[in-house]
Amino acid sequence: MGKNGVIWLFKKGRHIMKAHGITFLLLIDVLFKTVNGYLSSPHVGPEPLQSDSQHSTVISSPVVLTASSASPSVEGGYQSKCPSGGLCSKLPSDCVACSFHHNCSYGKPAVFSCKTKPGVHCVGDSGQQLTHFNLTVTCQFCWQLDPSLYRCNSSTNCMTVSCPRKRYNTTCEALEHVHCLGKRRFPKRLFCNWTGGYKWSTALALSITLGGFGADRFYLGQWREGLGKLFSFGGLGIWTLIDVLLIGVGYVGPADGSLYI
Repeated sequence: MGKNGVIWLFKKGRHIMKAHGITFLLLIDVLFKTVNGYLSSPHVGPEPLQSDSQHSTVISSPVVLTASSASPSVEGGYQSKCPSGGLCSKLPSDCVACSFHHNCSYGKPAVFSCKTKPGVHCVGDSGQQLTHFNLTVTCQFCWQLDPSLYRCNSSTNCMTVSCPRKRYNTTCEALEHVHCLGKRRFPKRLFCNWTGGYKWSTALALSITLGGFGADRFYLGQWREGLGKLFSFGGLGIWTLIDVLLIGVGYVGPADGSLYI
């Protein structure tokens, strides 16, 4: 290669380096601007702290916690149950707030301090309007009340005619006019006592008159036993007599497991 060739190669290499160098500088400039823009973006850095502070502000806002800001529909939930101008001692439990204490003698009357809830108006025995009054309540927890003083969710999935008699778990609540200690809603374990509408008198009458044809078993929903009595003529009378005794004492009941009415 001659001198001219060397000079040509040198110029060509310098030209290539110059072109690629400019490209390299442009790439570095673009990369720098991108990184600088990302670091200065509001999505980086203190965003979690800002969101946490905003969230805590919403929770502690007095608009949320102030009782006077409650919507009228929520307040009206108990106000609709509270008679206006009636005796304070006759108000339902949802209308008053009482300071029940547990240092009383069980089953004995005890006096507790109560006050009416906002929007509830009542009077004392003298006819004077009161907001604070004393209420005499029997010292007992709600779950110790007489069964006639609370209502429970019934179950139709358990057998009432079984030995031993089956129970079911349910939730009960004291009646509105009943005042008691502790939670008004409480769990209970009750005997299965639902009814499907079958009458004991009807079943017994069918067993005595048409028991030989299985009419009593058909009435109680026991189809297989009814067909057995029908085609065996009541077990030649023996099955009929046994069923009269069993239905009479209540041992044989409806097939759905319910009680007689």
